[in-house]
Amino acid sequence: MVLAGVVLVLYFARAVLIPLALAVTLNFLLTPVVTWFQKLPMRRVPAVALVMLISIAAVGGMGWVVANQLLEVANDLPKYRLNIHNKMEALHSAPDSALGRATESVKEIGKELSDSETNPATPPPDTSGRGPQPKAASQPAVPLPVQVVTVPANGLQYVREVLGPALRPLGTAGMVLIFTVFILVKQEDLRNRMLRLAGLAQLNAMTLALDDAARRISRYLVMQFLVNACYGVCFGTGVFLIGIPNATLWGVMAGLLRIVPYVGIVTATAFPVALALAVFNGWGPPVLVILLFVLLEVIAANFVEPLLYGAHTGISSLALLVTTVFWTMLWGWAGLVLAVPLTVCVIVMGRYVPRMSFLHVLLGDETALSAEAQFYQRLLALDQDDARTITTSFLKTHSLVNLYDEVLAPALSLAEQDRHKGALDETRESFLFLSVSEIVSELAVYQSEEAPAKSRKLKLRWRSTGQPELPSSKAEPAPSAIRIFCLPVNDQADEITSSMLAQLLERAGYGVVSLPVGSPFEEILSQLPPEPQDVVCISALPPFAFAQSRALCQRIRIHLPQIKILAGIWGFSGDLDKAKERFGSTRPDRVVASLAQAVEQINQWHSATLASESASRSALDPASAQ
Repeated sequence: MVLAGVVLVLYFARAVLIPLALAVTLNFLLTPVVTWFQKLPMRRVPAVALVMLISIAAVGGMGWVVANQLLEVANDLPKYRLNIHNKMEALHSAPDSALGRATESVKEIGKELSDSETNPATPPPDTSGRGPQPKAASQPAVPLPVQVVTVPANGLQYVREVLGPALRPLGTAGMVLIFTVFILVKQEDLRNRMLRLAGLAQLNAMTLALDDAARRISRYLVMQFLVNACYGVCFGTGVFLIGIPNATLWGVMAGLLRIVPYVGIVTATAFPVALALAVFNGWGPPVLVILLFVLLEVIAANFVEPLLYGAHTGISSLALLVTTVFWTMLWGWAGLVLAVPLTVCVIVMGRYVPRMSFLHVLLGDETALSAEAQFYQRLLALDQDDARTITTSFLKTHSLVNLYDEVLAPALSLAEQDRHKGALDETRESFLFLSVSEIVSELAVYQSEEAPAKSRKLKLRWRSTGQPELPSSKAEPAPSAIRIFCLPVNDQADEITSSMLAQLLERAGYGVVSLPVGSPFEEILSQLPPEPQDVVCISALPPFAFAQSRALCQRIRIHLPQIKILAGIWGFSGDLDKAKERFGSTRPDRVVASLAQAVEQINQWHSATLASESASRSALDPASAQ
């Protein structure tokens, strides 16, 4: 109901709102110039007056040039009458051609249909024997001729009919001029009134909204002016090289009419094409003009405008098309011109007003779904190929650890939340976990091919000897002196995240023992007894991560009181120090929320272990240390 009321107000109050919107748009364009004059220094009112005089002079001079060029074209048109006649004859189809015969057939069918409508069918013969019935007396035998006589107009009516179409645009232009001057002079007062209207509680949000809208619209208008000016110069130069008269006129029209989205540039191109048809005997120049238009539009629309406009307006392409149609139906030509600034204001409103955030989602150019949400949604749709495509695209601009931390682990956390709520059926749950496991396995193979050979050698040495090698004087680093035991806490999602961490640590050169969920880790640890420098990594995903992680941490502390424990609560957004306290007396040595933090922490422990071993060697053998 609120939106319907707003649309009705915009439609019925358009006589006032259109000049006001045009004035606000001009204010965004002229404010930087006024500010520059104020720095000279100059007071606000003289600066506004000077800027308005310069603007009116520029618009008037351009209008004078365009009017003279148009009069020159109109005066030269009689010279090209013969060419125009020949082109029209050439467009007509020959009577003996297939198109000509089809045209004649259509004309004959239309003629027969019109004759059947004007001449009603003859009534059937009378078989009753009563003879023909007499016509009604009121029905005339012959149609009476009717002639419409126009009342002669007096002088005032003639002046109104002639000047009426011209006075309305002049009145709108005058209102725009008055509004623009007033807004430029009273800009600070109007801004303060809007902030007071929003209230002190919304002062921050309103300030950000005004600054954001002003920045976007000002940059858009400046970029549009530069792009349209360059487009007009290129178009006018191309038309001049083709040989079409009045090239300056067509360049100016192309630059001006390009302000109107979609329709303006087509209209500006139609005039030089029509003039080329009239001036030249052949079809080459008109075709060259069309090719010039296509070339410039392809370059501007696909390379220049996306680079400049997309970054400064924040409007998606489809939203721009839809809003252009909406504002055009609502306000006519003014809505067509103001579609982009008005849509920017609507998007900014949706960005900073919570109840209107749907406008920012629908019209903005930001991604509607995050990467992890897209990945999870495609797996819910049982589309593994699209999910794999999302990971591949993400890896083009991000590292593997970022993919795990920002896409796969959050997607698994979403799945865990839906599973605990009972919103995830068994089919999709099995497909999701199996698909993520396959993707992680494929990434492990791909990364192992890119990993240095020395990392593979280090892991093999650890597994074969069980003893670390000390650094040599060579350039190659020594193998890791730390073994990592990765333990998932509860379910398959924890096991997948544990395999992600194990994969990253193996790529870093560590010896990793990755245990499946539910495995008797006490027996495994008794067969592979950890040493004090080794690390046990607990992997758990919310929402029920702390209780089970605390229980597992207590079991590890009972069997291995001296070993380092790292608890990974993946995706936890709270305070990690307070989260560590929730483990009680058997708390881990460190709690992390991402795989990147886990790898970094293990690297720090590894560096400390190497430094300690190096100091021990120096104390035992000073000569070798030197």
